[in-house]
Amino acid sequence: MKRFTAETADPDVIVQELLHGGGAVVISGLFSDEDIAEARAIVMQHSEHEAEKVTHFQGAAEDDGKINLQRRVWNLLAKGDVFSRMAAHPVLMKTLRKFLGTEFIMGSIAANRILPGGPGQEPHVDYPYWDFHSPETHPIGLNGSFPMNAQVSVLLDPFTKESGATGYVPGSQKELRYPGPEDRFFERCEQMTGKPGDVALFYGVTWHCAMPNRADHDRSAILIQYLPKWVKPMEDMPAALPQEFVDRASPDMRQLLGLNYPYPEVLDTARAGNTEGRT
Repeated sequence: MKRFTAETADPDVIVQELLHGGGAVVISGLFSDEDIAEARAIVMQHSEHEAEKVTHFQGAAEDDGKINLQRRVWNLLAKGDVFSRMAAHPVLMKTLRKFLGTEFIMGSIAANRILPGGPGQEPHVDYPYWDFHSPETHPIGLNGSFPMNAQVSVLLDPFTKESGATGYVPGSQKELRYPGPEDRFFERCEQMTGKPGDVALFYGVTWHCAMPNRADHDRSAILIQYLPKWVKPMEDMPAALPQEFVDRASPDMRQLLGLNYPYPEVLDTARAGNTEGRT
């Protein structure tokens, strides 16, 4: 896996790696120790007690009675300013504008906490491709040659092989397909290892999953999903946020919340006049 720092994170090089290389990179040096400690404390506070939250790719864990060993914290923008700083970091914004278009949006920001003994996930691809196990529900000819997703994981704990660092199959993003048993994911995968504060950035059609946590400590990360401006986001973040947050949002945050792109719109009542075209 190619690794970069805040100073060496060249968007052109990273985009090539996401599309045509291994499908994932690690960037270090974006966040201070204080930022990581603050984010981790908030995540722990909101996930200390066992609570049922919507999650994904945890069917086997649910069947085995271990789904409580993975805990999600949603709506992070409302839980601390540190998460806004993470989502709109200038290095990430510059890279993602190259990858997803200059007006890309954020589809979700949440925390994923896997406790010791957590069994990990089913190998998968991410939203909006995540139900590609039913390819007939998607348009014919859809492929991974242009991206409709980028995923960022901000590591809050050590991501090691023992703690279940995200497994992925390098190069699997080149063919849009949901992985199956015949793909021998666990025999072929590498892992996105790193230390707290590192950022794993990957193209969501790269086959991946959280691996089992066999360490004696948590394996937690902030998961941020980015999408082109015209893809329906997974979370309705503006609806979940206080109006005060929306009113004081920075230009970058307004873009990420999709507030700059008006559709869908009730055009029968919209402002009259020509609103689209070169002239």
